[in-house]
Amino acid sequence: MNITVFSSYPFERPYLLEAAQEQYTLQFIDKALNLETARQAAGSMAVAVFVNDDASAPVLERLWTLGVRYLLVRSTGHDNVDLPTAHRLGLRVATVPHYSPFAIAEHALALMLALNRHLRQADAQIRRADFRLDNLVGFDLHGKTVGIIGCGTIGGTLARLLHGFGCRLLGYDVQPDAELTRRYDLEYVPLDTLCALSDVVSIHAPLTPATRHMLGAGQLAKLKHGAMLINTGRGALLDTAAALAALDSGQLGYLGLDVYEFEKGLFFNDHSQQPLQDELLEQLLAHPNVLVTGHQGFLTRDALSSIATTSIETLGCWLSGHPAPNELLPAQAAKQVAHSA
Repeated sequence: MNITVFSSYPFERPYLLEAAQEQYTLQFIDKALNLETARQAAGSMAVAVFVNDDASAPVLERLWTLGVRYLLVRSTGHDNVDLPTAHRLGLRVATVPHYSPFAIAEHALALMLALNRHLRQADAQIRRADFRLDNLVGFDLHGKTVGIIGCGTIGGTLARLLHGFGCRLLGYDVQPDAELTRRYDLEYVPLDTLCALSDVVSIHAPLTPATRHMLGAGQLAKLKHGAMLINTGRGALLDTAAALAALDSGQLGYLGLDVYEFEKGLFFNDHSQQPLQDELLEQLLAHPNVLVTGHQGFLTRDALSSIATTSIETLGCWLSGHPAPNELLPAQAAKQVAHSA
């Protein structure tokens, strides 16, 4: 059986091939899935997509006419998939909800520490034999208040890590988890309160119509002056233009992004031989207290292995007539959207 893998990258192919073994034939497509490239899935009953692939209604309908019956999403989030259309067509969809919460939580922590201790500037200075420390003063993370927006698997894992650092933890989630309070003394508060009290805010919410720009100009104005903001969730959770204005005014002291609102068509590809066409990103990168990574939070050997294995095992469940625990059923999908709102 053939599986067409869109937006396939060299870093993940060995893991997918190992998981597939000789059970499935993998067709790797470098380009993202869209209405034009969908035709390359002809002859495959299953398609595997990534975070910036277009799985909107017209694309799903095109895939269905080509004979595709299974959609494997190689990520936790599925905001790029039109689930109502998939379910109407009978196209079965599954994500990888728990591939490695440590990968992304640890990356969020790495961004916090790198920004706080000015590691990018320190490295650049050392490489030009400038050993001054005057502009590299940071702060102890121990004892600081960290607000976690979205306290699911990844947010809960970050709470565990930050508890070890001795941080005071605040959380915002529509479904509070009492276990996080019991284990890590995490206190659930309204979003306004979290922003007002936190020295560091880390975003781990899903992207839905209700959460798009959940941190916009109004919410950013409620942050502590000079606070740090980290986003490893989805780019559009943050109003990037508003964040840039908050950086320019000094209201926002540090910004760490592993996701970017306008990353589609930019991230995961080499654009080094041409001028950067994104003026907003260019302005962000000009700030010394901004650190951007190219959606690499998931990029660990452990996570890549888990993503590949879970995707292939899910298809195996479907083909053998067994339910897949990570399948997005119509009722479950509706429930997820309601909860994330």
